[in-house]
Amino acid sequence: MHRFLIIVEKAGDNYSAYSPDLPGCIATGATRKEVEERMHEAIDLHLKGLLEDGIPIPKPHTYASYIAVQE
Repeated sequence: MHRFLIIVEKAGDNYSAYSPDLPGCIATGATRKEVEERMHEAIDLHLKGLLEDGIPIPKPHTYASYIAVQE
């Protein structure tokens, strides 16, 4: 099993998502849930494509954290 960080952004009336560890792997959706489901599918297809092309699956190297600042 592989775990990849995804970034979800509000984009006007919908949502978009991407994974910093998988350049070019993106998805959009009307809701956050929908974009996460579509991103799961996109990552699955992306990894299958890499394997079919003989390219190893990259090891995840990104992480996310929040920084609190005073206003």
